[in-house]
Amino acid sequence: MPQAPTDRPRLGVGMVGYAFMGVAHSQAWRNAPRFFDLPMSVDMAVVAGRNEEAVRAAAATLGWRDVETDWKALVHRDDVDLVDVCTPGDAHADIAIAALRAGKHVLCEKPLANSVAEAEAMVAAAEQAPGAAMVGFTYRRVPAIQLARRLVADGRIGTVRHVRAQYLQDWIADPTVPLSWRLDRQRAGSGALGDIGAHIVDLAQFVTGEQVTGVSAVLETFVHERPVADSFTGLSGSASGDRTGPVTVDDAAIFLGRMSGGGLATFEATRFAYGRKNAIRLEINGSAGSLAFDFEDMNVLHLFDATEPAATAGFRRIVVTEPEHPYVGAWWPAGHGLGYEHAFTHQVVDLVGGIASGTAPEPTFADGLQVQRVLDAVERSSAAQSVWTPTAPTRSTKES
Repeated sequence: MPQAPTDRPRLGVGMVGYAFMGVAHSQAWRNAPRFFDLPMSVDMAVVAGRNEEAVRAAAATLGWRDVETDWKALVHRDDVDLVDVCTPGDAHADIAIAALRAGKHVLCEKPLANSVAEAEAMVAAAEQAPGAAMVGFTYRRVPAIQLARRLVADGRIGTVRHVRAQYLQDWIADPTVPLSWRLDRQRAGSGALGDIGAHIVDLAQFVTGEQVTGVSAVLETFVHERPVADSFTGLSGSASGDRTGPVTVDDAAIFLGRMSGGGLATFEATRFAYGRKNAIRLEINGSAGSLAFDFEDMNVLHLFDATEPAATAGFRRIVVTEPEHPYVGAWWPAGHGLGYEHAFTHQVVDLVGGIASGTAPEPTFADGLQVQRVLDAVERSSAAQSVWTPTAPTRSTKES
């Protein structure tokens, strides 16, 4: 396993937040220099969180050298060159803009912001800053998704006619699941739409190389009140075992879309699909074939070649674990599958490579803004019960 030589430029990383995404990002920062030959030496300098005892425990577990209890102090530390934002969405804009203005590189979790206005401000800051700014649409780095994009770009399925994208989970299908920040609009911005719908919008655009130009949408909240857990701080006052609070986000989003190349798209995002744990399903039908992917079988891509004789034509099952496949050569022998966490490592590899070469690592904040405009159009379409809502930046969504 390669170790970055000590004479390579140092990249001091500071991470804000240490929960689910912070754990995944921490593993990526630890593993990337051990499996890939990075052009910079990664220093996991500091992690920030408001609870000093908890953040110190997280730092010891996750491998961070120091802690801060104020993200502003982290942003201005001399030993921090890159700020990794792993907070709920309501803090993304403030932290990212401050870091960019302080001359730092920024990696920000998705969706980029809680509104188009915030995302636009983040893009403006990135355009004026010397550092790199990347949004963490991590599923782009799954090898099978990378292969799908390559096959579409190479013309293997011809002109895109249909995009069919689903993200299905079931973790809040039970109405007794308590409130969390992901069910609070002020903190999360939206529900299933932004949390998981943003991923399939980005994947559809990434794999096809096209953009969603308009939508017709419906959003629904199935459970409007949930128990308030003692640990939930989204509501004022003291929590009690029998207290409930309002769910202020969507539980499910379904929308039609039109792609910039003339194709049609359907999107479904829900956290109420019992039995589906993390089913990201993408099927693309073209004029010369089809591609199909399901993250619950993430090492496999299905390809149908319509130019083959009908008598023997069928979906080809490609196990994407060969050294020739994107990223795979740094890991295990062929046939030894990768998992959820590996895409985060690939994200670090691409980010560090972009910083070292002076090229903008993708997806950029501008890419994140484009997805945010699609999410905004979905919300406007659902609210207006309209037939068609363009995604053009005609206005910014105001903060709720």
